[in-house]
Amino acid sequence: MHLAYPAVLAALLFCTGLYGVLARRNAILVLMSVELMLNAVNLNLVAFDVWLRDTLHSGQALTLFTIAIAAAEIGIGLAIVLAVYRNRGSSAIDRLRDTAETDAGTADAETDGHPATAGNGTAGDTTAGHTKNAEATA
Repeated sequence: MHLAYPAVLAALLFCTGLYGVLARRNAILVLMSVELMLNAVNLNLVAFDVWLRDTLHSGQALTLFTIAIAAAEIGIGLAIVLAVYRNRGSSAIDRLRDTAETDAGTADAETDGHPATAGNGTAGDTTAGHTKNAEATA
């Protein structure tokens, strides 16, 4: 068997997983893309182990370690995603920011020292509130 076939397949799998990590907004799909990337690495390890005819089969041994690490990673990752989903109601990665950024109206009222009323806020108060929130989250 030629080494090019599994190497090209692994490269395609890795590129697909990389695209999934960079383009997806859902945390579960990002975890699935990471698993796809790890499987591409496993395919390369086994292919090079067979191609080099290693007597110790070190590529296959490293593949077993990679599978064990991937299983632990997906277990912990899914636990974190479920905890975030229970607390926030969404597993979208874009919404996983501090609540001070999402509740700008209530944060402005607390930082200005007076309750916010509809239509009474000035541009200076709003800008000062946003800069205080940005400093608090940074």
